[in-house]
Amino acid sequence: MAEHKIYTMSVAKVYPHYVTKAEKKGRTKAEVDEIIRWLTGYSQEGLEAQLEEQKDFETFFAEAPRLNPSRSLIKGVICGVRVEDIEEPIMQEIRYLDKLIDELAKGKAMEKILRK
Repeated sequence: MAEHKIYTMSVAKVYPHYVTKAEKKGRTKAEVDEIIRWLTGYSQEGLEAQLEEQKDFETFFAEAPRLNPSRSLIKGVICGVRVEDIEEPIMQEIRYLDKLIDELAKGKAMEKILRK
C-alpha cells in the first residue's frame, strides 16, 4: 500500500493552519499547544524543537515521548471517516490531532477536549 503524502509532510507546515483555525474562533495558540502536548507527551520545548526541525508527521508521532492513553476516548468523524475505525496507526494519530483541533475551534471546553 502506498504511503500517504501527509506522513512525509512537515508538522511545521500544518501547525500554522491549526493555530489560525483556532484563532478564527477566538481560541489561542497556547490552547493548540496544550492539545498537542496532551496528545503526544512533548514538553513545550520539545514541541518547539520538533517544529523547528521540520519533522514529518510520521517522525513526530514516532518520537512522541508518551502518547496519551486517553486518546482512545476520542471519537467522531473527521474528513468523512470515524477516527476510532482508522486502522493505520500513524493516520489515526494524525486524525486524533485533527479532531481535537476541530473540537477546540467549535468552542468545546478544554477539559472535555482533553478527556478529563
